[in-house]
Amino acid sequence: MIDRRFRAALTGLATVAALAGVPAPSAAAPARTPETPAPADSARRRPAARGAEDAMPGMDMGGAHHAHAAPTAGAPHVHTATMAGMDHAGHGAMRGALGEYPMSREASGTSWQPEAAPHVGLHEMRGDWTLMLHGNVDLIGDAQGGPRGDDRVFSANMLMAMARRPLAGGWLGLRAMTSLEPATIGPRGYPLLLQTGESADGVTPLVDRQHPHDLFMELAASWSVSAGDASAFVYAGLPGEPALGPPAYMHRFSGEDVPETPITHHWLDSTHITYGVVTLGAIRGALKLEASAFRGREPDERRWNLESPKLDSYAGRVTFNPTPAWSMQGSAGRLESPEALEPGVDQARVTASIAHQTTDARGGWGSLLAVARARNRPGHTLDAALLESTRHLGRHAVFARLESVEKDELFGGSDPLAGHVFHVAKLGAGYAFELWHAAHGSLALGAYGSVSRVPPSLRGAYGDVPRGGMLFARARLR
Repeated sequence: MIDRRFRAALTGLATVAALAGVPAPSAAAPARTPETPAPADSARRRPAARGAEDAMPGMDMGGAHHAHAAPTAGAPHVHTATMAGMDHAGHGAMRGALGEYPMSREASGTSWQPEAAPHVGLHEMRGDWTLMLHGNVDLIGDAQGGPRGDDRVFSANMLMAMARRPLAGGWLGLRAMTSLEPATIGPRGYPLLLQTGESADGVTPLVDRQHPHDLFMELAASWSVSAGDASAFVYAGLPGEPALGPPAYMHRFSGEDVPETPITHHWLDSTHITYGVVTLGAIRGALKLEASAFRGREPDERRWNLESPKLDSYAGRVTFNPTPAWSMQGSAGRLESPEALEPGVDQARVTASIAHQTTDARGGWGSLLAVARARNRPGHTLDAALLESTRHLGRHAVFARLESVEKDELFGGSDPLAGHVFHVAKLGAGYAFELWHAAHGSLALGAYGSVSRVPPSLRGAYGDVPRGGMLFARARLR
């Protein structure tokens, strides 16, 4: 039976008219029908404060226009949804792809975030299918100072589509994420002081530059089956993301507004594009256990193609979400030859992170603390730490990131400093203003600046206090 709280919530929403043809679950048949979409917020991208007695917990009730006319016969129901954490997946929230919990708990790949994190995008119902689409395009003016700095105008972008339906007593989920960065950034990437990892041409390492994402960032499918609050799932991708590290930086609320990639990226979440992933997992309430086999090699310099899959590496992750406001993970993996330019070097990687999210009448506040250790064999053991936070206040957003990391790839070839380990740190902060918003999109303008600390031995190459800055315009699907 649908409980009284769910009935009261549905009664209070005009969108119930659009769901008139969807059968409700019965006591004899507990399997779920396709998930109920959230009402649109035509005013702003922000969840409302909790506490309205009959409102669905976590739903954005801040806008004045939540009602939608019922679609004509045979027409799809299209609207936007903004969701924070729910106390149960059946109380008006969209069910997660991997289990009986709100979809707002899910982030990149099979990773979790706090349920209180807003979930924004376009949602459409077509028969048994629930379709979701979200993405953003950033136009960025980048200026990195000092002897190793450079200037560049480029576009960072991504588009993600998801589809879900009941299948064979469980739930089928499909995910596709693409980017035009191979064209809008180009093979040499964009200037970013102290960044390392991957290559532009298969020969020369990218140093003080951030590589572009591949055209195909994720093409993955999952299937899950549930019994009460327990579920089991399988996830496979080409490319996909294994169970290693926190959610990828562009998918977590604490970091999605920052226009630049973390310099700790290759310690924490570089495996978010992996050509060949199979993950098996089990969930019981707030606890998730999962294990992955995947290809350890990072994407090569050919950004437009699909690369050959290979399951030569493995990882495991434990995630715990004790309340809607918190998410914690610990993970470890062995990666075979992650860097194409160092084919004889394998890596053991360990990560841990804790994320926190709150919502109120003016917006959300999300933070993440993450640490990692990369043990190269043969090679050095290198540590990294990241702390980032983003606060939304109506149309305003403020964000900051602090990083500390040990790097051994800042010099190459015959340079006398090649292979030396340097401990560097970086602090960045920024602001964005939502210039325009509508039912299905928004446009924001922002700025971000950073300063870095380098040891005396690096000051000849980087200057005493390396600085960088970005101005950006961001268009986002809502």
